[in-house]
Amino acid sequence: MNDIDLKGKKVLMVIAPEQFRDEELFDPKSVLEGYGAAVTVACKRHGSAVGMLGKSYTPEKLLGEVSGREYDSVLVVGGMGSPEHLWQDEALHKILQDAARANRIVGGICLSGAVLAKAGVLEGKDATVYKTTESVAELRRGGARLVDKDVVVSGKTVTANGPAAAKEFGEEVAKLLHG
Repeated sequence: MNDIDLKGKKVLMVIAPEQFRDEELFDPKSVLEGYGAAVTVACKRHGSAVGMLGKSYTPEKLLGEVSGREYDSVLVVGGMGSPEHLWQDEALHKILQDAARANRIVGGICLSGAVLAKAGVLEGKDATVYKTTESVAELRRGGARLVDKDVVVSGKTVTANGPAAAKEFGEEVAKLLHG
């Protein structure tokens, strides 16, 4: 994968203001930045966001300040904060819809695969999610075909099932961005 050059590529990663899954932000971010991509992190409110394992991150942007069309990829980080803070977020749904319509790469990891489903961008696609009764139901409601794999690539959509798949998630997004 050393031939991947993502200089000039812009990636937006979205986190919950609390209880995001640390590895699901930091591992893919590190992978993508390692290949030269510029990664911006957005959240629905200002200030430091705290992960489930105690790491914190201060997002550069608010969700209301970004458009899915201005990034080459929009990725939604999971964790226990996702259902409460991201699943119903209309601004995030619009960002994902705009990105998908503009043929950008969209992705969700862990419980945030359900965000993609609720935004309507998984219709007819293979996808995975951290399996809970609610997350699986959301994928099905969103028209996705649930696949029992760590990382699933379906067209320009990448989903992963949890923190153990975070690095592979980043690598698959990098491959798609590299084209």
